[in-house]
Amino acid sequence: MKKKVSSKDLRVIGRTDIVDLPDLGLHNVDVKIDTGAYTSSIHCSRIKVIKEADGTEVVTFTIPGSKLHEKGIHRFKVKDFEERSIRSSNGHLQKRFIIQSHIVIFGKRYQAEFSLADRSSMKFPILLGRQLLGKRFLVDVSKTNLSYKEKIKI
Repeated sequence: MKKKVSSKDLRVIGRTDIVDLPDLGLHNVDVKIDTGAYTSSIHCSRIKVIKEADGTEVVTFTIPGSKLHEKGIHRFKVKDFEERSIRSSNGHLQKRFIIQSHIVIFGKRYQAEFSLADRSSMKFPILLGRQLLGKRFLVDVSKTNLSYKEKIKI
């Protein structure tokens, strides 16, 4: 029998925050909390699958915007990925690549799934969905950047 999670057990997160994705070398990135989205999403471009010399398939992508990446490197290559149909915010099904990456929120590291998507028309480069938020966070839309505010106090 699963233990029921009480709202008292959940950490409060605001409608936006600033987080780190250490696997990708991304630090202090603006994110939007979206309880309407199931899967988290990261803004990418030039997304393609290529075959390595050894025959292994990898997904490659670029994360635009030098302010996101501390080393100035924007091209990524990920071996562990899958392709899945995701319903976009406008209701259309899209084939997207899904990768795994760690995210640091409130000083705690979580494994998360991210779909690679063109979010160039969106204000936030990363969207955090229910799959990551569920049974961990309670969203208070009147608050912002709670994790980041805690981080900079240290």
